[in-house]
Amino acid sequence: MAAPDHGRHRSIGDRVEHAISERADPDLERELEASDKTPPDETSGRRVRRTAIALALTGVSLYLVAPSLLDVLGSASELNRIDPVWFAAMAALQVLSLACLWEVQRAALADPPWPPVIESQLAGNALSKIAPAGGADGAALQYRMLVESGASRGRVATAITAVNLLTFAVVLALPLMALPAFLRGSVERDLLEATLIGVAVFAVLLGVGIALLAFDEPLRWLGERIQAIRNRLRRGSDPLTGLPERLRRERDRLLAALGPHWRRALAATVGRWAFDYLTLLAALAAVGSTPSPALVLLAFCAAQVLAQVPATPGGLGFVEAGLTATLALAGVGAGDAVLATLAYRLFSYWLPLPAGLAAFALHKRRLAAAS
Repeated sequence: MAAPDHGRHRSIGDRVEHAISERADPDLERELEASDKTPPDETSGRRVRRTAIALALTGVSLYLVAPSLLDVLGSASELNRIDPVWFAAMAALQVLSLACLWEVQRAALADPPWPPVIESQLAGNALSKIAPAGGADGAALQYRMLVESGASRGRVATAITAVNLLTFAVVLALPLMALPAFLRGSVERDLLEATLIGVAVFAVLLGVGIALLAFDEPLRWLGERIQAIRNRLRRGSDPLTGLPERLRRERDRLLAALGPHWRRALAATVGRWAFDYLTLLAALAAVGSTPSPALVLLAFCAAQVLAQVPATPGGLGFVEAGLTATLALAGVGAGDAVLATLAYRLFSYWLPLPAGLAAFALHKRRLAAAS
């Protein structure tokens, strides 16, 4: 829908309100109102087959990446090389990263109380790290816990989808944002420059995200460029058409799910990955490494993309293999790369597992007390 001339001078907030009220997909509005509808359960036979296939795929994948995973886990005896102050710093940074994620989810859920959001995210995240096809199982557990806490079924389903789309979109955009730093050729520098480069990249990412969510023109330009590149690369197939409009529709669905809190959600999403990146830098500092800043940022981007690989829960094995390899390319010694990877994964992967179990127990206790 073309905006009238006087709309050119509207604030960003007015533009988003317009997107939510006039351009939001009516199907999404019906989802938000469908609080009395429960998603249909899969048949037990289908669940068994799906689980068997997922277990087989996980087993084969773990076998392939086992050498790198065992190498990383085998360096646990060297953790005593790290000053306890760095462990405290990594723990604090991961808590801040999680707090940003909780803030994104609260924004999508229209600001419910903190305890249900924290408990459901920790429990769902822990399950996603240990179960085959863990992402779906983790999201289902989080959905159930939030509904048990009194949230609307439609709102929860839409919020979880919106948050996952937003966080995954930022993950996919990170390598593109890091590319200019890589082309700059920053080598043999210290971790201070790595931190500054990372801050600059995440700041640019926030600005690009605001532009794509608030205005049509940048999104249309992006869609046209992607569409043109795809058609140029695949000249023998039918040309892709209508991508800019499809991107706009999906953007408007996301805005409708986040509502007036979209800027807060976007900033918190960028913060979630920024604090995670700082955790990796802290792990490198803890082992006394001074790698190439641009390549450290690309190593972090690669780790986040590998964590999305569904072959193993939480990318277990793939992240360890990819991160140690890319850190070595960044100038980190082989032994330091393995130890830094272990320290980083200790706080980003392993310690959230018992935290999730504790959160699930607290959730059950809170429900029992309320009944």
